[in-house]
Amino acid sequence: MIRQRQKEKEPRMKQTNQEMFTIDLARIEGNGDFPCPNCGVSISPDDQTENVYTIVDTRMKGEDLEELTIQCNKCRSKIRLVGFQP
Repeated sequence: MIRQRQKEKEPRMKQTNQEMFTIDLARIEGNGDFPCPNCGVSISPDDQTENVYTIVDTRMKGEDLEELTIQCNKCRSKIRLVGFQP
C-alpha cells in the first residue's frame, strides 16, 4: 500500500518590498508615456483600461489635480505622479 503524504495547505506569504517611485510629469517629453521605473513596462496616460496600471490615490488642490499615485500591475511598484499642469 502506497501512502501519499498530504501537504498542509498554508497561505503563501510573499515578501513585498514595494518601493515608491516619484515621476515629475513636467519633465517628461512627448505625449506623457513613461516606463515603469522598476520593470520598464510602458505606462500611458491614454490607457484607461487599467490593464497596465491601477490608480491608487488622487490628491487635489482645489479644482486641480496635484498628485496621482498609481500601481504597476506587472511588478506592483507604486508610482507617485507629480507636476500636473492646471
